[in-house]
Amino acid sequence: MPVTPSKDAPSTDFRYPLRWRVMDALNFMLDKFWPARMSPYTGWALIMPALLLVGLLVLGLFKMADSSLHTLDRSTFMQSEAYTLENYQTVMDSATYARVALRSVYAAGLTVFFTLLLALPYAYIMVRTTSSLVRKALLVILFLPFFIGQVVRAYGLLIILGTTGVANNALGLVGIEPIRLLFNFPAVVFGLVQYMLPFAVLMLAPALTAIPRETETAASSLGANWVQSFRHVVLPMAKPGLIGAGLVVGTLALTDFAMPAMLGGGSQDFIANAIYDQFFRTADQGLGAALALLLVVLGSLFVGVVIAIFGAGTLGMGAKK
Repeated sequence: MPVTPSKDAPSTDFRYPLRWRVMDALNFMLDKFWPARMSPYTGWALIMPALLLVGLLVLGLFKMADSSLHTLDRSTFMQSEAYTLENYQTVMDSATYARVALRSVYAAGLTVFFTLLLALPYAYIMVRTTSSLVRKALLVILFLPFFIGQVVRAYGLLIILGTTGVANNALGLVGIEPIRLLFNFPAVVFGLVQYMLPFAVLMLAPALTAIPRETETAASSLGANWVQSFRHVVLPMAKPGLIGAGLVVGTLALTDFAMPAMLGGGSQDFIANAIYDQFFRTADQGLGAALALLLVVLGSLFVGVVIAIFGAGTLGMGAKK
C-alpha cells in the first residue's frame, strides 16, 4: 500500500530562484575562464586594460616626439628624413607662440580660480542641505550640462552673449547700449568656467561629504561663527578635493579647443588651436608635434608645481608634505 507523504514533510520539488541559477552559471563559467589558482593575479588582470591604454598614450608620445624632429619639405609637402631641432627652434623664436602659450596658461589659472570660487559654495550647499528636494534640484541642474556637448553649449553662449542676445537685451532695459561681450578674452574664460563648473562640483562633493558635521558643530560650540568654522575647519579638511578639482579644471582648460575657437572668434587662440592649425591647415606635422609636446610639458609643469606646493598627500596618495 503506497505511503501518503505527511503535510509536515519538506517538499522535494523545491527549485532555486532563477537569479540564483544564473549566478551559479556565471560563477561556473568564470571559474573555467579564470581558475581559482589564478586569483593572485586578479589585480593585475583588472588593471591590464588601463595599462594598455597608458601604453598606447606613451607610444603616441614617442611617435609625436619622432615627428617633431622632422621638418616639412615645402617642395613635396612631405616630412624630411633628416633629424633636426628646427621645429623647436621655430617655436622658441616665435613671439606668436609665446603669446599663445602665455594666454593659455593665464586663462587656465583664471578658470581654476573662478571655477573653484563658484563650485565650493554650490557643492557645500548640495552636501549640507537637509532638504532632499533642494539636493535633487541641485543635482539635476548639475548633470543637465553633461547631456549637452561642449560645442552646443558654446553655441548657446553665442546666442546669449551676442549683440542682440539675452544679455544685451537685459542691459537695454536699463538704458545701457549694446556692448561687445563675445570674441574677446573674458568671453573665453567665461565659457571655460561655465564648462568646467560641473566637473569641479563633482570632485568637491565627496571631499565635503567626508567632513563630519560634528566638526562644525564642535567649532560652533567653542565660539566660532559660521565664517570662522568654514575657514578654519571646512576649507583645510576639503583641501584634497580642492587640489584635485583644481588640477582637473586647470589641465582641461589648458588643452581646450572649442571655447577659444568659438567664443574667441579666432583672435584668442590657445595652444590646442595652434596645434590644430599646423596639423590640418598648413599640414606641418612636425611643427604641430613640437607644439603638442610643448603642451604636454606645460601641463606636466602645472601638475608638478601643484604637487610641490601642496604635497602628493592632498591627492590621497599617502605621502606627507
